[in-house]
Amino acid sequence: MGASGAFACARGACARTRSSRRPSQAVAKFAVASPKAPKAIGPYSAALRAGQLVFVSGQVPLDPDTGVMVEGDIGHQTRQVLRNISALLEASGLSLTQVVRTTVFLADMNDFGAMNEVYRTFFSEPYPARSTIQAARLPRDARIEIDVIASFDA
Repeated sequence: MGASGAFACARGACARTRSSRRPSQAVAKFAVASPKAPKAIGPYSAALRAGQLVFVSGQVPLDPDTGVMVEGDIGHQTRQVLRNISALLEASGLSLTQVVRTTVFLADMNDFGAMNEVYRTFFSEPYPARSTIQAARLPRDARIEIDVIASFDA
């Protein structure tokens, strides 16, 4: 298979990309997508596997079937974001139990408590390391965006 050939990833689709490292140091990179998660809305991968890590780009509460932002309170939007992340992890052969790091971006830090109540239902101890940041503005004026890093070694 060539450097740009397709590569099957669990239940999703992966595409091999070239690495700028020398062949002896090459770490294969594979783009990960899932029909159960929104497509990337720009020139980036929704998720990328590099070696034993999977990097999931920031997900906002888009319905993967319609591409439209889900309505509802921050709890409802947090659930949709974490479902989208779960779908991308599943497509790469992982689950939320293998997430080692998250970054949560909130449009309003007053939503922290309600977001945290939903977030805790998706993860178990030991919880991933996490940062939570208030952002002036998120893509598509979302109220929340979350990105994660997961490990096949976790």
